[in-house]
This record gives sequence, C-alpha cells and structure tokens, in this order.
Amino acid sequence: MGREPMSIKTTDEPLLDIAGLSVGFRLGDGRVEALRDVTFQVAAGETVAVVGESGSGKSTLTRAILGVLPDNAETAARRLHYRGEDLLGLPEHEADRLRGSQMGLVPQDPLAGLDPLVRAGRQVSEAPYYHGMIRRRERHATAVDALEKAGLPRPGESARRYPVELSGGMRQRVQIAAAMATRPRLLIADEPTSALDVTVQRRVLDRLKSLVDEDGVALLFVTHDLALASERAHRILVLYRGQLVEEGTARQVLHEPRHAYTRRLVAAAARSGSVRPDRTRAVRQGAPQIELRNVTKVHRTRDDSGRRVRRSAVDAVSVSVARGETLGVVGESGSGKTTLARTILRLTRPDAGTVHYAGQDVSRIRGAGLRRYRRLIQPVFQDPSASLNPRFSVFDAVAEPMVIRRSGDEGERRAKVAALLEQVGLAPGIADRACTELSGGQKQRVAIARALGAGPETLVLDEVVSALDVLVQAQILDLLTDLQRQLRLTYVFISHDLSVIRQIADHVLVMRDGRAVEYGPTEATFAAPDHPYTRQLLSAVPVADFSSDPGADPS
Repeated sequence: MGREPMSIKTTDEPLLDIAGLSVGFRLGDGRVEALRDVTFQVAAGETVAVVGESGSGKSTLTRAILGVLPDNAETAARRLHYRGEDLLGLPEHEADRLRGSQMGLVPQDPLAGLDPLVRAGRQVSEAPYYHGMIRRRERHATAVDALEKAGLPRPGESARRYPVELSGGMRQRVQIAAAMATRPRLLIADEPTSALDVTVQRRVLDRLKSLVDEDGVALLFVTHDLALASERAHRILVLYRGQLVEEGTARQVLHEPRHAYTRRLVAAAARSGSVRPDRTRAVRQGAPQIELRNVTKVHRTRDDSGRRVRRSAVDAVSVSVARGETLGVVGESGSGKTTLARTILRLTRPDAGTVHYAGQDVSRIRGAGLRRYRRLIQPVFQDPSASLNPRFSVFDAVAEPMVIRRSGDEGERRAKVAALLEQVGLAPGIADRACTELSGGQKQRVAIARALGAGPETLVLDEVVSALDVLVQAQILDLLTDLQRQLRLTYVFISHDLSVIRQIADHVLVMRDGRAVEYGPTEATFAAPDHPYTRQLLSAVPVADFSSDPGADPS
C-alpha cells in the first residue's frame, strides 16, 4: 500500500503560472532547443512532480523559473509569472530578492551549491541572515534547527564541519536545510533525495510535505523516481525531449498514460525492484575473492560541543564476496558504505582488521603487486561528470589508464577503445565526442568502459545508477548483469536504493553507523529481515500501484 494521498490547500490564483515557455541555447552558429512550448501551473499548497529522462529539459525548466540560465540561453514565453509578477521582465535586484527570500532551490549536486571553505551551519543560515530574517546571534541555532529538520544526525556537530568532511548524502541534506531555512513560498527540489536512504528520504519528504500542507508552500519536485512521484505529488508532469508530453494525477499517469514515452516509463518502473528471472546467482565455492575481517576505520571529528572525538566510520565489519558474485552494500549516508569501499580499494587503510583479496592481505602488498591489485579491482563512481575529465574526449577518457600504463601504441589504443565502447553498448563513433556532450547514462557507460580497460576481476560500484531515470537505470543494470556473466566479474555494489540492490545483488550487507547490522542472501534478507533497521528500511520504500486495476482516484 502507498501512503495516504494528500489533500490540496490552494488559492484561486496559481503561485506559479507558465504558458508557452521555450528555451534555446546558442552554440556557435546554431541553436539547440531545450524546452518547447511548456505550459503548466502550480498552486500554493500543491506538490507537482516533474519526471523525465536525462536531457529532457527538467533542469533547464527549474533554471528558467529561477532566472539563472547561462548567457547563451534565449527564453520566450507567453507567461512566466510568480504571484502575478512577470519574472522575465523583473530587474536583477528584484529577482535576487525573490530567489533569496521567496523561492528556494535544492539542487541535485550539493557540491555545486556549497562553498568548500565555509562551515555547513554558516551556509545554512546565510540566506535568512542576509535577508534580515534573523540576527547574528541566532545564526547557529537557526542552522542546527534546519539541519535537524532535514534529517542530519548530530546536527550541532554537522553545523561545525566543512562540506568536504561530510558524505554526499549529508551534503545533500545541508542543501535541503539551506533551502528551507528562509521558509520560501515556492520550493524547487531538483532530485532532493537521490542520495538518501529510504528512511531519511521519508523524513525529508515528510518535512517538505509539512511545508506544503501547513504553510501553503508550492513544491515543484523534480525526480526520476516515478513511484516516489506518484506517492508524493498531487500532479505529475512528464517531460520528453523538451516537451510536456503528459500531465495528470498519479492514477491517470500510472494507469492511463497517453504518450508512448510515459508508457515505457511506467513499464520500467513496474519492473523495478523485482528479481530478474535471467539472473544466474553465483554459487559460493572455494576461497572468497574478497574477505574483510573485523575491519575498523576511525575518523577524528568534533562533537556537538566542539570537542575533538573519535568516531568509527567502519566498526568491526566482517564480510566475504565470492568470485563472480555481487555483494550489495546498503545504508544511509554516513553509514560507512563509501569508507568501506575506499578500504577495499586500498585508498585508505583500516585502523584495525584486514582486507584479503584472493587470500592475500591487501595491506602487505607493495610495488608491482600493488599496481597489479589496483588494475584488478576498479572503481566506478556515482557521478561520472566528476570522474570524467570535462576537457577529454570519450577516447581520451577511456584510453587514459592505457596511456598511464604505457599499454600499446595509438592505433592499438584506438582499437581497444572501440571494442570497449561496443562492449558497454555505445557506438564506436562516439569516441571523438566530448564527455560533456553525453547524457548521464552515456557518461556512466563511458566510466564503466574506462574501468573495464584495465582488465579487472572486480568492480566497486558506488551509487552508479542513483542519479539516472528508471529507463536508463534499467539499461545500466542489464549491462552490468551481462558483463558479469561474460567476464565473470565480482561486484561490490553500493546503493541506498533497496529496489536496485534486490535486482542485482546475490548477498546484501546492511550498514548503520559504521556497523554491519545484517548480512545474508538478498532474497532471504528481503523476505525475513532480522534487524529492526532493515525492517524499517523495507517498510519505508515508496510504493506505487502499477496494477491494471487502478482503483479509486485519490482525492
């Protein structure tokens, strides 16, 4: 069963009124159309979800509303009104006032909106202080309160830390706290919970819901998660190639989709979270490929009072992974998932315990042995835009490890890159394109091709599909399954998304506060979880009714 549908408290006049919005970008002598004739309204007290694949125009839409498009953008609209005011004709100082006090943005990439040299708490309280909503002495208390409401553990401690000291999901919650601190009338949330586990996701979205229900805030909720959109939004807009192709209630979009793209989206979402019938589960035999024995990693930080303390990012974790198997690692941001991955990759050393690879203690490997180890175990990260050099072509990005290892001449590298691109489902002709020209799904395929170029036995995959829409996500998961079967690869697959873990993992490790709270076969764990935290995670998963009988329309 999904959550109880929301009632709408609205006024007669829409808070946001858009008609015929088109946005294009000048590129050299040409022009690229990003949005074409988009029309919709958002009322006060209403949540409207915008769903679409990478490159569909979702981010361009949010930037057009906020007036922060780049200089090469050309915008036209019959209406782009906020509370009856024409946003296109607004002087810059007035637009700045609106953006700071009445409109809030939670961006998808928290690093893009956070200053690495300023403590998190100061950034959260900056907008309300700048606009005269609070006094200087109230800044810390305001920040701690906002961080707590955004779901950050130990908010006082987090307020004193710099963004680089926080995990990706924790940085995202800092952005959510900063956006909510001014109590905006219009809140634009661009994938606001894409890096959060489902329990924290629920707390954050419940907080956003309270702003909508109690304060009459209008929420424009950009997401790739159709189940989440159907659970949380009054209406769903579907963008495809810059056009609004579908608009309706959750029931209408899920059960009466008119456009072919929406039908594909619904079909892919309905399959998400189910076990793939073609997936052959690995059979454990012989010595494990990877074995962690009581691994502990301690970080030094400050507590809520500012005192220096030691906290275990990973606390006595023991787990093994067989050759050709997928271990799913799930947990909230700050649970230790990424630290565990860095320890396996030997990017950080454990303070206690050992990591063994093919029976060998990784901490004892030196010189040529360490170089071989780093070739055999390759990482693929969450954000390919950050891991791929924006100045590189696709060929440069995939071939770079070969150049570093002095493997082959130019012609041999060209042939190897072409073969790798075909292996990950990309046309070899894409090799000469810039990485920045690719969609999110294409970039992730390039990142996988780059990792495969080293000839690895193991891939450590850190949130590799968390930012992708459900169609592209399914394609990447299919690709990883095929590659594993062909090459007998071992995967350590890190995710906060339980539906993804269920599709791809043979065994699952559930982490919380650095500890392994549950470990076992995936299906058995999902069917009968032992630990209360695992049960809490499973109960918080967004549920949409994709059955053919839609039942009653939510009221």
